[in-house]
Amino acid sequence: MRFGRAAAPKRTKSGRRGTPRGWRNRILAVGAAALALPIAAGVAGPTVALAAPVHGPALRTPSGGFEDLMVPSQMGPIKVQVQWAARGGSSALYLLDGLRARNDRNAWSFETNAFDQYRNDNVTLVMPVGGESSFYSDWYSASNFNGQPVTYKWETFLTQELPDFLANYGVSRTNNAVLGLSMGGSAALTLAAYHRDQFKFAGSLSGYLNISAPGMREAIRVAMLDAGRFNVDSMWGPPWNPAWLRNDPFVFANKLRDNNTRLWVSAANGIPAPGGPAPTSGVDVFNATTGASLEALSLANTRAFQVKMATLGAQNVTYSFPPRGIHTWRYWQQQIHDLAGDLGNTIG
Repeated sequence: MRFGRAAAPKRTKSGRRGTPRGWRNRILAVGAAALALPIAAGVAGPTVALAAPVHGPALRTPSGGFEDLMVPSQMGPIKVQVQWAARGGSSALYLLDGLRARNDRNAWSFETNAFDQYRNDNVTLVMPVGGESSFYSDWYSASNFNGQPVTYKWETFLTQELPDFLANYGVSRTNNAVLGLSMGGSAALTLAAYHRDQFKFAGSLSGYLNISAPGMREAIRVAMLDAGRFNVDSMWGPPWNPAWLRNDPFVFANKLRDNNTRLWVSAANGIPAPGGPAPTSGVDVFNATTGASLEALSLANTRAFQVKMATLGAQNVTYSFPPRGIHTWRYWQQQIHDLAGDLGNTIG
């Protein structure tokens, strides 16, 4: 599951800143290892030093521009990249990264043209930085395999601490959307299921939406070991722990139906789309093969979720199954363009 250097984001026009900031055997082994490998620029980059905090958030939403905020949390200050709504609007779109989320930038900010696509729209883009292998979840404990210094509490951050902070800028606590790719795709649906008061729209791009399927829990374990040596038992406990079910979109699909949250769910078929760069090295071939495998696995998960929602009679989902596409940023960039109308009709 993957999951993501451009120039540092610009300051806002106002200049304000925030406070501190497998299946079995062979198939399982190959597929699981693939989940953690980078395809585009997902190679983990070095953590960069964060600027000294500047106190005093604005009391009104800036109109347009970029800003790095340092948001206080129980995990310590979290960097959040923001593009403010063009005309001071209060709605926000949270963009979640993949398994290899970096500590310096959210990959949406440099692997896609999301900033350009939404520059003139009256919605604030919110890109939290960090959370490698986190599934944006509240963990039971810090990972003991890699000496993780703090316990991940990403659900709390995204649904309490961050919206409370953004409210100081006039960003709504209730009229928001959340969109993620791969790891972030299942996380986005989880957040929407349990926090309907905050998110009216949620999107999963190439997500893994049936993690109780045979082999998936083992695959996630291996993937997280590869991406940062994280111990999945520290996240949701052993495979029989109920937390696995709480975070499985296939299992909580009824909540998404009952909430009537507007959903956009997409996966391609693992066949490279025409027009992309031709492989020029063994690494390129390996990455393309990995991306095809990842997307095929995501498609199987997403189709299972589609069947589940259909059996529940859900009418609140738009599905997008392009005939070509692999697990890569080029595909996800097109998706955020395709869903923009649905998003705007939902959060205004």
